Amino acid sequence: MVTWTSVEEELLSLAGSVPDPELPVLTLEELGVVRGVDVSEPEGRVTVRLTPTYTGCPAIEAMSADIERVLHNHGVAEVTVQTVLSPAWSTDDISPEGRRKLAEFGIAPPRPHDAASDGPVPLTLSVRCPHCGSTDTELLSRFSSTACKALRRCVACQEPFDHFKEL
Repeated sequence: MVTWTSVEEELLSLAGSVPDPELPVLTLEELGVVRGVDVSEPEGRVTVRLTPTYTGCPAIEAMSADIERVLHNHGVAEVTVQTVLSPAWSTDDISPEGRRKLAEFGIAPPRPHDAASDGPVPLTLSVRCPHCGSTDTELLSRFSSTACKALRRCVACQEPFDHFKEL
């Protein structure tokens, strides 16, 4: 179990409060990409560990710059953002609040994986429309405005919507 100091908790909260550059309705904490913060004593250097949603994600540079800016604005002189690829990010890392915000924003959130389930794995994916709630939806394109989202349409209400892919 990781034990955080109050300074590290505050810095983690600040880093996590940064909006995602591609989905500004979510913070990096809600997206689950901020993995931790370390403060080296006595220098006071801060290292933030950040995991991209997928290897090669173009938003990682913007996330890093935004974290550095927020921490600099709160008096941290030396900030390093370290990209961490293991363990890999998963859509299970999105918080319940993040899932709620995605749906409210009109993006169908990914279904959480139930690791405790011993039941059968569903072979078909039903995606709930964030507009009307119907599960009668169809895939229009495997890719949408970003590589981590697919474009779908609701058959019931005919509205197109993004679906955050399960990873």
